Amino acid sequence: MPAQAQDQGSVEVLHWWTSGGEAAAVNVLKENLEQQGIAWNDMPVAGGAGEAAMTALRARVTSGNPPTAAQLLGMSLKAWAEEGYLGDLTEVAEPEGWDAVVPEPIQEFGKYDGHWVAAPVNIHRPNWLWSNAKIFEENGLTPPKTWEEFNQVAQTLQDKGIQPLAHGGQNWQDATIFDDVVLGIGGPEFYQKAIIEADPEALGSDTMVQVFDQMRKIRGFVDPNFSGRDWNLATAMVLKGDAAMQLMGDWAKGEIIAAGMKPGTDILCTTAPGTEGAFLFNTDFFAMFDVGEERKPAQLAMASAAMSPEFQETFNLAKGSIPARTDVPGDQFDPCGQKSMADIKAAQEAGTLMGSMAHGHAQPPAVQGAMFDVVTNHFNSDQSSADAAQALVDAVAAAQ
Repeated sequence: MPAQAQDQGSVEVLHWWTSGGEAAAVNVLKENLEQQGIAWNDMPVAGGAGEAAMTALRARVTSGNPPTAAQLLGMSLKAWAEEGYLGDLTEVAEPEGWDAVVPEPIQEFGKYDGHWVAAPVNIHRPNWLWSNAKIFEENGLTPPKTWEEFNQVAQTLQDKGIQPLAHGGQNWQDATIFDDVVLGIGGPEFYQKAIIEADPEALGSDTMVQVFDQMRKIRGFVDPNFSGRDWNLATAMVLKGDAAMQLMGDWAKGEIIAAGMKPGTDILCTTAPGTEGAFLFNTDFFAMFDVGEERKPAQLAMASAAMSPEFQETFNLAKGSIPARTDVPGDQFDPCGQKSMADIKAAQEAGTLMGSMAHGHAQPPAVQGAMFDVVTNHFNSDQSSADAAQALVDAVAAAQ
């Protein structure tokens, strides 16, 4: 859209929330602004992971014509801030008390140089295990709480001819499981050291060898046709009873609800084995670009509306996530959402609220990509665990 189409009373928003539920949720924000006399110019770019949206955004910004706001994830948000392209939201963030209601680990991504530059709109939890309640009940099983229990339950199911785990063979899905196993076997301190700090000793440690040992066992519980499968198709396997479990983020709830089933009842939600007490997060932000003084009043109004408890409740009920602010009541959320809301407060107090590597909140893209390559190569080969751990050390060092 040409620059002359922008004016003081409008916002232009680039995002990849194009599914029905997401679009409806964004519409709540649009209506809020329109009631304030601010026009909403929508710039949706289809593509679930946002790659196409990032290409479109880069073209707009480098041509000197940034949108008012864009949907961004953790580390990419930091990169835009460091390049000096983002604006300053202090005028609304301070009087509205954002510091008091947003968990500190998430503030680290929404603020740059001490100033808010983006509004966090949700918190997804990637470390969930989803289980088909009927399969578990019929076989006298309960969802596993440790990786040892997981192996026992999965073997029992496999021996009975039931597919234990639904999985899609894409690097980010492999990495989602890897995050769970690192946290579940090594604990929060090891996750912090290995994944967030990329410490060479932790990456090449005996604990990391154990992590790859567990990844190899998990590979044995996946069906032969997993390669390239989309995550929602893997979720559908659990919903149909074609598989018993899936390790996936809470965006899976959208598929559960769309299938006419109830999260927490028909499809059980438990934290990924060994990760109870810790909370990995994946947060979407509206990053606010430096658009000049004329367009700033509308931008600030949008940031304020996006951070309102009313929008955060409506948006996250549709999105499957929980609000980014911790003071939103949970009575409208399903049992899985309510557990998330309780768990994040406990994790925040315990210091175990940490960013997900698989979902862009632990490492810059180059290091994240190096980790993806090692994890996926190991998962799809007969590479030994010791060799995989050493490959992780080498790949991360080369990418830094």
